[in-house]
Amino acid sequence: MSSLDIARSIAFSGLSATQVQISVASANISNADTKGYTEKTANQSSSVTSGVGTGVTISGITSAVDKLLLKSLVGANSDLGTADTNNNYLTELQQLYGSTSSSGSSTTGTSLANTIAAFESALSSLASTPSSASLQSNAVSALAAVTNQLQQTSSGIQKLRSNADQDIASSVTDINADLQQISDLNKQIKQEAAAGQPTADLEDQRNSALQDVASQMNVSYFTTSSGDLQIYTGSGQALVDSTAHPLSYTAAPSVTASTTYTAGSATSGFSGITVNGVDITSQISSGKVSALITLRDQTLPAAQSQLDELAQQLASSVNAVSNQGTSVPPPTSLTGTATVSNSTSFVGTGTVRIAVADKGGNLVSYQDIDLSAYSTVGALAAKINTISGVSASVDANGHLSISATGSGNGIAINQMTSSVGGEGFSQYFGLNDLITGTSASNIAVRSDILSGSAALPTATLDASSTLTVGNSVLSSGSATVVNALSSALTGSTNFAMAGGLGATTGSFTDYAAAIVASVAGKASQASATYTSKQTAQSTYASSLSSQSGVNIDQESANLSALQNKYAAASQIITTINSMFSALMTAMGTA
Repeated sequence: MSSLDIARSIAFSGLSATQVQISVASANISNADTKGYTEKTANQSSSVTSGVGTGVTISGITSAVDKLLLKSLVGANSDLGTADTNNNYLTELQQLYGSTSSSGSSTTGTSLANTIAAFESALSSLASTPSSASLQSNAVSALAAVTNQLQQTSSGIQKLRSNADQDIASSVTDINADLQQISDLNKQIKQEAAAGQPTADLEDQRNSALQDVASQMNVSYFTTSSGDLQIYTGSGQALVDSTAHPLSYTAAPSVTASTTYTAGSATSGFSGITVNGVDITSQISSGKVSALITLRDQTLPAAQSQLDELAQQLASSVNAVSNQGTSVPPPTSLTGTATVSNSTSFVGTGTVRIAVADKGGNLVSYQDIDLSAYSTVGALAAKINTISGVSASVDANGHLSISATGSGNGIAINQMTSSVGGEGFSQYFGLNDLITGTSASNIAVRSDILSGSAALPTATLDASSTLTVGNSVLSSGSATVVNALSSALTGSTNFAMAGGLGATTGSFTDYAAAIVASVAGKASQASATYTSKQTAQSTYASSLSSQSGVNIDQESANLSALQNKYAAASQIITTINSMFSALMTAMGTA
């Protein structure tokens, strides 16, 4: 081969190599803002034949990614996934509890504490004129606002739990798509590498998918000598090895306060997250899915238990007072809330007074019953039936019912000295309960009082040693019951430990305020944690971008230099061709 042939070969190799480098530099500039893209380099090496340089060649297109920085970023993505999810859900939870007063008034905010304070205010107004129908209606409406808010907040909490469960299912779908993509890329990378083709862009896609998985759940990973990226759970369960192992999860069709997750239980209300039949729920300790599980199974149920404690104590305290009173006119019948049967054992002491009165509160008949004489509910009902104008029985729903049989008459009860299980007779059976329900999810004002078909039980049945038929025996103008209701709300009530709140003693507004403050504190902490984790993740992402991302200025300078290099190689080829032409001409004239 002549020197000119060698020179032309070298020039052509340089031209070809420069074309590839220009293409790579252009791709770098074009993808500078593409998520997950790393700067590519066309690696150039010398070609040597028989010890003589014969040009240059592109040995490969690679990118340099710092593995330690990538691992740090993967971990930061998991932490950010946790923090972001907690922040979003706890912000929504805080909004469920309403706003506190901004004017300094205890009754102008929309929080539970403000709503209870508004009920206290309504009772204070009623105490001045207990017989006022309009003031009674206002008090009932104010109490209904409390029970409605408890129900709505409880419903909102369970809706958030349902949303978290649905989000888990959605996240599992996203994770499975990423795992399959990584498995497919593993195969494609090996195929391209075997064919001598560049794989850097494919590796970028695989790293992006890995980061997406990490934002959903914590994983461990490594790259094998053959180029496979293998992924495992924190405890070593394979997610991607020679193939993808998809997660399985089924969202619950409905969620209530009683819906819970129990690992390994066939009766668990929530499904476990499984891989190849193995429940890995407990292995997920960070990322979006971990946060959703914790919210669904711990954080939100804790909030529910606080509401339930408030609702149960409110019902117990209010009903303890309402069962001391009666309404005017007295109700035609009273039906208890306690579940009993005729054969239910009954152990009571003291005396209870049951009376029949007309619409004006005048006595029709009555009887004082010594409770110690009866051992079953059925026997007690039979005794009540002996009172003139009274019918008593255990109804089909298992509740004691006492009715006045005469037209226009009603039933009134004074618990007197009665005690059944530490409660008065009426309270024990729930005959004059103002509030029904057993938790925040179903607490409500008694339907007949709420509808107005029955009056608020603000009166009391005369407790004199003897009563005279025809005389007024219902003291509708007394504020005794209303004041007792007010005292029950504002006085000291013992609240049990619930949802992270310690056992405490105080008023209902105090406890409601503590619940709101607890949620607000968690939301504030979640926001601060999110900001912190976002900063950490951004720092790692920026560091990785600085190390392996595209520098536009540098790439533009490289591109300009390569264009000059390309022009120089072209000029060399032109010069060599001219030399060949001159040589051929010289040989032709010789």
